[in-house]
Amino acid sequence: MLISGRPDDRAPYFFLSYAHTPRSDSAVPDPDMWVGQLYKDLCDHVLALTDIGGDSTVGFMDRDIRSGEGWSERLADSLAGCRVFVPLFSPRYFASAQCGKEWYAFAQRAIQQHARSNRVIEAIVPALWVPVPPTKLPGAVERLQFNHMALGDSYATEGLYGLIKLSMFRSAYEVAVYELAKRIVQVAESGGVEPGPPLDYRRIPSAFGDRRGVRNLRITVAAGTRDRLPAGRSAEFYGDTPTGWNPFHPASARPLAAVAADLARSFDYESTLYSFDAESEAGHPESEPGGPEIMLVDRWAVADPVWRERLSRYDAQRRRPWTGVVVPWNREDPESRTKEGELTALLEELMPNGTAQGPPACRAAAHGVHSLEALTELLPEVVEWSAAQYVKHAPRAYPPEGPHRERFRLRGPEAAGSARPPDGPAPPGAGRRHRPGSGPPGPRSIGGRPGTDGPRRTGGPDDTDRPDDTED
Repeated sequence: MLISGRPDDRAPYFFLSYAHTPRSDSAVPDPDMWVGQLYKDLCDHVLALTDIGGDSTVGFMDRDIRSGEGWSERLADSLAGCRVFVPLFSPRYFASAQCGKEWYAFAQRAIQQHARSNRVIEAIVPALWVPVPPTKLPGAVERLQFNHMALGDSYATEGLYGLIKLSMFRSAYEVAVYELAKRIVQVAESGGVEPGPPLDYRRIPSAFGDRRGVRNLRITVAAGTRDRLPAGRSAEFYGDTPTGWNPFHPASARPLAAVAADLARSFDYESTLYSFDAESEAGHPESEPGGPEIMLVDRWAVADPVWRERLSRYDAQRRRPWTGVVVPWNREDPESRTKEGELTALLEELMPNGTAQGPPACRAAAHGVHSLEALTELLPEVVEWSAAQYVKHAPRAYPPEGPHRERFRLRGPEAAGSARPPDGPAPPGAGRRHRPGSGPPGPRSIGGRPGTDGPRRTGGPDDTDRPDDTED
């Protein structure tokens, strides 16, 4: 998924993400001309509010791509290097897989930086092009903390499209665009998100999922704990429970399962973490499977005879054929580097089914994920394969009966700290579960539609022009 090259030194200050309007009348020269005007006005304000020089460094929208220039490469470079991501909200925007891919490509940079620094990074500044009811917002969008009323009452009710089209709102438009530009500069100058390697835009998922509700993902961790480790293994990579395992320490400051849950959430999966241990019958209660599953396996576990027997039995029984196996392995860790050959061969002998299943991305993930960047590359494809297998094999691949979980709502800064759903009672039959992060274990209710209708379309646009958003 990663493509060669690094972002250009003159990366854009902000990236304007918008849904193309289909041409309904051949006499209309450009149905997105008003988006172009907004972009120009934002660039003018940002240029005036900062000391950056050269118009080409101020902003990016795909109209800037010259004929004959590689479209996906230029887009990937801009998303990998821009400081702020500015999505133009509209019903058409959230129906566009192309826009969802742009959102994911930017969001994964913030997730990786959060893992490295253990500090949440917010660098998405949304703008209302056309107002969208809160109930129509995808999960990745509902979590944003942004108060649209701060840009004016008329802006919040009419959106920028209404303000720019109607002369009676001219002054309201000028105020809203100026305040939006100030917000872009404030976020960019507050530290923002670090540049990252460009992603292959054609293979990444959409952050908006399939737009049919929250989907559930089980993340099961098969790893040791600080008080139970094989000889020759340091405790600094482990927590009090298996879900505290952090194989990429010290480069990562967060448990791997929490990072994986954040990545899955960025393409519209809600995760529940499980420990693969004897107390929970190998971490897999048989009643009411809640969705597809990935299992994060530590090769060091096979150095323990108890773990060897447990993993071998699970793989032979194949009780959950929709489980994708992911084997993180840090080659920068001297202990792991020394034992890599021995432990790799032993794990593949114990789990021949789990480590050889699925398409190439799944097999690559089972044979070693060597960095957080590689996890970002492989996890979406493993999850989508697991989701397709879940629909095919699960006894109840549709929403379970029971109370509906309240979905998140977009709120202003005054609601900071309330972006996560409230805790609720655990569903019956669940094993030991922990919330993402390094905090103490506790129950968490999950709801919505488990699984998916199959793998998403991974084909992408050609390199000459951006496809019509309505194709997706």
